Amino acid sequence: MPLTGHCLCNAVTYSVDVDAPILTGYDHCDDCQRQTGSTYSLVAVVPKDKLTVRGPIKKWTGTGSSGNPVHRLFCSECGSPIAHDPDAAPDIIAIKAGTLDADIKKHLKPPPLLLFVGHRDLDRWEIALLPGELGQAVQAHA
Repeated sequence: MPLTGHCLCNAVTYSVDVDAPILTGYDHCDDCQRQTGSTYSLVAVVPKDKLTVRGPIKKWTGTGSSGNPVHRLFCSECGSPIAHDPDAAPDIIAIKAGTLDADIKKHLKPPPLLLFVGHRDLDRWEIALLPGELGQAVQAHA
């Protein structure tokens, strides 16, 4: 069953052709705090090539902690944040988990870790200790 979701006004919908995210995590970076208006953003990291988005999307591009661009996707009608798409991790995208459909949110596994707590990014050696896709996912915000 694919992961599906939508923005607040339902103008933007999406589906991800996977049964579950690679991981879910709480992202406490400053940019995510400003985008959500909260102290964190709950994200579901998924393979970018499995995501299909329909509807009026706008993008805003900022610079991640690595110096690489991070593209933030949001609904051009209601402004709901949908995802952030980091150039530093080109194979994945971080869906804003609050936009997932209610029945899917009920089945998400609890986040295994906090990403970017406070203003401290994980050091490169710490990222290197994480296995495969998890290591890439942690770099998703870079």
